[in-house]
Amino acid sequence: MRREESEGTQLHERGPSAAPSYGVLAARTPIDHEIEIRRSRFICRLERVESEEQARQVIADRRSAHRLARHHCSAFVLGDRRGIQRSNDDGEPSGTAGVPMLEALVLHERVRGEVDSADLSDVVAVVTRYFGGVLLGAGGLVRAYSESVSSTLQLALLAKRESRAIFGLEAPHATAGRWENELRTRGVLVTGTEYAGSTALLSLAVPDSADARRGLASEVASITAGEGTLVPLGTEWVDLS
Repeated sequence: MRREESEGTQLHERGPSAAPSYGVLAARTPIDHEIEIRRSRFICRLERVESEEQARQVIADRRSAHRLARHHCSAFVLGDRRGIQRSNDDGEPSGTAGVPMLEALVLHERVRGEVDSADLSDVVAVVTRYFGGVLLGAGGLVRAYSESVSSTLQLALLAKRESRAIFGLEAPHATAGRWENELRTRGVLVTGTEYAGSTALLSLAVPDSADARRGLASEVASITAGEGTLVPLGTEWVDLS
């Protein structure tokens, strides 16, 4: 019977304050990539997740999809400050699989060469290994599992996720489309438009600062000829392209 967590499991708490931004996988669909090393197949899946429960479900799904594989090693990182970091060797020698996979995730740079861009989070990696009959040794396993994750990350597009202040703007149906287009033209991030009842509701996101709020109010007043009223809706994390 497999242990739920191997000795390679890690959990780091990074403090209560939120980071202003971090990197995520841009796509919500899984990314798969396979490498072969000395006849062993290493099949990596990367997937964006929002909770530890979702990460564990991805791991369970890979185990179910590849029942004949010997190992399903995993690592995941969660949270705006990457406060949760876990890894699992799944039967490989301790420290030869999960930890190298976790390091590959944590050290990956969202923007190559940019300071503090190694900030990838909300991601799970599962490497399924079909043993090829040749022992790789501890060093060979570390390199293989690290390379499997790193090479898959090279195929991924990353996005910046940032905490933004959210405002609602009610608009008559007849003018909602025009207001939305003009706001987008002026660089305002419109995260959604809901048409319900007699009016539409535009959701607008701006950096969480007094200057940004004042700038948004000015733009809205100009576009709506003073008819629009902004309603603060709190803050939320938003993906930026």
